[in-house]
Amino acid sequence: MKIVISEFMDEAAVDRLRAEFDVLYDPGLVDLLDELGSAIESADALVVRNRTQVNAALLARARKLRVIGRLGVGLDNIDTVTCAARAIDVIAATGANALSVAEYVVCSAMLLVRGAYASSPEVAAGQWPRVKLSQGREVHGKTLGLVGFGAIGQLSAQLAQGVGLQVIAHDPLIAPDNAVWRALRVRPYRLDELLAEADVISLHVPLIQSTRRLFDAARIASMKRGAVLINTARGEIVDEAALAGALHSGHLAGAALDVFSHEPLAAGSPLAGCPNLLLTPHIAGVTQESNVRVSALIADRVTAALRPPIR
Repeated sequence: MKIVISEFMDEAAVDRLRAEFDVLYDPGLVDLLDELGSAIESADALVVRNRTQVNAALLARARKLRVIGRLGVGLDNIDTVTCAARAIDVIAATGANALSVAEYVVCSAMLLVRGAYASSPEVAAGQWPRVKLSQGREVHGKTLGLVGFGAIGQLSAQLAQGVGLQVIAHDPLIAPDNAVWRALRVRPYRLDELLAEADVISLHVPLIQSTRRLFDAARIASMKRGAVLINTARGEIVDEAALAGALHSGHLAGAALDVFSHEPLAAGSPLAGCPNLLLTPHIAGVTQESNVRVSALIADRVTAALRPPIR
């Protein structure tokens, strides 16, 4: 049986797959659509990250495909409806990169609230912006608002509480009387209440029709003045032009974006030149450690899906 891997994967996990299957591992295939289409024609399994667009056109060429392994959690790059119709298993690495994302959230919150870590060029050049950079704030006692309270949101809450942040969250899928709120010492809020109270807002929702541009100009304007926004979920949840305007006007004190409406971020984006903005290339959930965990989990689950059932 043949497995095609179109994006980077931990080499040890790839070797485990090679021990049992015919594996084509080429992280460059994500950018070579014709080659990927040809390779997948004879594949029993496909392993991807978030950039490979497993759409109807690609699936139409995958006549033998039985399973898709997703090295991550979001499935918006996979046509899950077509997969379900064809009985193709779609396996996500749920939970395996949660710690990496949670650390990114708390680190970004501390950087943005303090606002003192972009001064190296000035200090190295002999300047001394001490007065300007003495206006930073401590995160202790501030409020973190989590929009979405699944596995990553819950772990973010625990880490944030460790540095003294109070945590509130909005998740309509978790009932207010669910035991998780009490267990993690997090208060459930309506979204409008959360926007008005949180000093830091972090997004942890999937990209579906109801969350597309959830943070539009009106919602960003309703955030607390001086708050910061962190998005490690999906770029299209945030109106990037509206966010840029809020940063330029000073309504928001900062933002950290790991995801964008179009990736890579296009030249001429309204985000270019924004003050107090951290931009990273969709790596919040990718560290050396999480890559090992995610890759091992997907390798094991793809292997199990391809093995014949024991009778």
